[in-house]
Amino acid sequence: MRPDEWEQAPYNPVPSIVEAARLIYSTHSVADIHTARADATNLSLTSDRITELLETAQRQHRKTIIFVSGIPGAGKTLCGLKAAFGTTEPDNSATFLTGNPTLVHVLREALTRDTVAQGQKRAAVEQRMESTIQSLTKFRDYYVGRTPECPPERIMVIDEAQRSWNADQAIRKSAQRPVRLTQSEPAHLLDIMHRHNGFAAIICLIGQGQEIHDGEGGMACWGDALASRPEWQIHASPDVVSSTPGLTTLPPSLPVQKEPSLHLTVPVRSLRDTATPKWVNAVLDGNVSLARNIAENASLPFRLTRSLPELRKALRERARLTYRCGLIASSQAKRLRAEGLGAELAHMDANAVAQWFLNRWVPDKDVRASDALETVATQFPIQGLELDFVGLCWDGDLIRTGYPHRWQPRRFSGTTWQTVKSAEKALWSLNTYRVLLTRARYETIIWVPEGNPDDPTRCPETLNGIADFLLACGIAPLKGAKILQAVDRCLLDV
Repeated sequence: MRPDEWEQAPYNPVPSIVEAARLIYSTHSVADIHTARADATNLSLTSDRITELLETAQRQHRKTIIFVSGIPGAGKTLCGLKAAFGTTEPDNSATFLTGNPTLVHVLREALTRDTVAQGQKRAAVEQRMESTIQSLTKFRDYYVGRTPECPPERIMVIDEAQRSWNADQAIRKSAQRPVRLTQSEPAHLLDIMHRHNGFAAIICLIGQGQEIHDGEGGMACWGDALASRPEWQIHASPDVVSSTPGLTTLPPSLPVQKEPSLHLTVPVRSLRDTATPKWVNAVLDGNVSLARNIAENASLPFRLTRSLPELRKALRERARLTYRCGLIASSQAKRLRAEGLGAELAHMDANAVAQWFLNRWVPDKDVRASDALETVATQFPIQGLELDFVGLCWDGDLIRTGYPHRWQPRRFSGTTWQTVKSAEKALWSLNTYRVLLTRARYETIIWVPEGNPDDPTRCPETLNGIADFLLACGIAPLKGAKILQAVDRCLLDV
């Protein structure tokens, strides 16, 4: 592009999920969310197809369920927010449900601050936000306990729907609660929306490989619930339908109308290179040759350091103007405490979460902000959200071991690390790091501590094995790399 053309070009910065939510709420259109890449039209195509399916179901007075899948950071949540905010008809109002309290707190607070700044009273705005963005748990319990009361919303959007509880987990977790569940979460939610006469819709946003906790039923749980409820017309991307039964897919016996446009393949979170999700998958699969090949043919947004002060220094240099940075780690990274990182963000504290994501260290010197680099967020508050620059703190809860080497998840108990033997729990550990590795919009700097030879819980040899493997997969060391120049080239909206 010629300099004069660049100067006259429109200012189209790529928004974060919070900024995008604000824009969608005010304009009701994902088309107004400009990105630096033309291939992000995939997001608009998916959003338009959801609208078409909802309009068809409404005309036919049918119940419909739509499964939207995609790679991490592809914009599933944006599509869901468009569906929740985009309707202007009172009789077809929508609600955005999530089991992630962080997403509820942050989006509500961000939209409330914007609306209050326009002159509206905070109490009225907060009340409106409570119906638009809701806790899945509170919504579920309210209507399960009030059969046959019908929710006012005819469209339900469920974020990270694959994380819904299976029947065993739902019954066990609610045994001592005022409202007791008798079946899986998907079954209860389907029955609640079936109380509507005529049209009702459920939009399930599916993050494949994002199950991070025990009792999460995956797509199989939704399949089981739908198998006994034939009144629901099912639309899904081919990626979530399998010829063989499995946790992460719908069963082949369901009458699913396959819609290729319901799968998002273009990452809009990682702005430097679209190969990032593929590289992350190769790393967590232990496929060093594939990871190395991807790294050699892409400009991967990852760097490695063994120094915590160096990590903090690099993040501060990057957090300029409106760009945010922060420290994240696995909830099982218990020995980071010995490195001085024992302050964990309380993800159930609504105020603390909103302050971490929305307040600023510069210029306000607010120590509660993410870019103060004092408090570490785990996978629970960070899932579904993002930062511009991430400092990922890697502990001994996921190490390289065995012959041949493989990933081995561990849990810290008492004074020692315990090997995770359950295949299901091992999968949750890998998915935890999948979430952590895909939270940055621009760059992730991974810090692997050097350890202490006098402390068997921080064995230098073990930690060196993690760092050596990441380097073999193509990560460049932070020290001495021309990182700032590369970052500057991608931050064209500075």
